Amino acid sequence: MMLRVDDLTLARGGVPVLTGLSLALVPGQALILRGPNGAGKTTLLRSIAGLQPPLSGRIEGAQDRVAYAAHADGLKAMLSVTENLAFWARIFGTSDITPALDAFDLHGLADRLAGTLSAGQKRRLGLARLLVTGRPLWVLDEPTISLDTGAVALFAAALRAHLARGGAALIATHIDLGIEAQVLDITPFRASAATRAGASDEAFL
Repeated sequence: MMLRVDDLTLARGGVPVLTGLSLALVPGQALILRGPNGAGKTTLLRSIAGLQPPLSGRIEGAQDRVAYAAHADGLKAMLSVTENLAFWARIFGTSDITPALDAFDLHGLADRLAGTLSAGQKRRLGLARLLVTGRPLWVLDEPTISLDTGAVALFAAALRAHLARGGAALIATHIDLGIEAQVLDITPFRASAATRAGASDEAFL
């Protein structure tokens, strides 16, 4: 088992947003999260990535397996494309950045400062960081923002290769990536209005 989430209750700003949510991921599997804006997809991904604790429930298997990519690209503007990837490779104890450059067609931009890239180019570089982490569980929040059709195809190919190597991915996205994946709609797990109101009242006690 790559990841198991049991009976999770999550809050945003002290207010419960999801309750009773369970899911599981095995090697080679992708799971797509769906639900309206504000439903709690980002809160769930941040909790699995270890950035915020759940109110209750259990998350097993994440720990040091997770590579997390959200709306921020996590780039150092005054470093080049290769220097950014090399920096993250050192952080995660890896060395070869060539597969990342290949996967996201970054060789032509290798010497450009990250701060001079377009939004789409920055996004490609941000996603390329996933490949230098060496981590098997990708937790991704709207990874295709700012990407054109060709770049989305590059990302989908990198994702398929990751799954084929035995990796797994949990992805919040509204677009069809053209990959084989299960879909989890989190709408049924949204906290009730009464629960949210009770938590809001308690915040002022």
